[in-house]
Amino acid sequence: MTQITLAVSGSISAYKAADITSRLKKENFKVAVLMTAAATEFITPLTLQVLSQRPVAIDIMQEPDPSKVNHIDIAKESDLFLLAPATANTIAKLANGLADNMVTATALALPPHTKRVLAPAMNTKMFENPLTQHNLERLQRFGWKIIQPREAVLACGDQGTGALAEIDTIIDTVKELIYEKTIYSSSYLGG
Repeated sequence: MTQITLAVSGSISAYKAADITSRLKKENFKVAVLMTAAATEFITPLTLQVLSQRPVAIDIMQEPDPSKVNHIDIAKESDLFLLAPATANTIAKLANGLADNMVTATALALPPHTKRVLAPAMNTKMFENPLTQHNLERLQRFGWKIIQPREAVLACGDQGTGALAEIDTIIDTVKELIYEKTIYSSSYLGG
């Protein structure tokens, strides 16, 4: 069975991870959920555990099975890694190779053939900031598929681009990438 690893970072949109998890399960994907500590402030791990029917990994230092390294095993088992919502902070960490939490460490441990997708969600000014745009462009060069955020009235009351893409768009993108005939290119690794 195809495994989608859903990584959730600390955006107000984190609550939508419940719908994403549920929809992926209905599409007959196995779903592993990772969360940053900040994400747990917006949605409980128990909610995502019940929906995914698997334990949710949060703490990189917690190893439930002493014979395995959790973030390495999850990375090896992932057919597609989906970061939704992706905050400016997590995007910056990934773009610069930082691995200080379960989400970023697992992402850095992904095999070259694993498909990578992220769906940004943040304030418009943060999204449009040249540093964030640079980080997104860098991740694209390294093979990440970016699902563009929507324009909407944001949680802070601002109007602009930064709202998490529609759940249908995210699910359709995942299905399209999983079922495409071509193999993911590892050219960014020199192969």
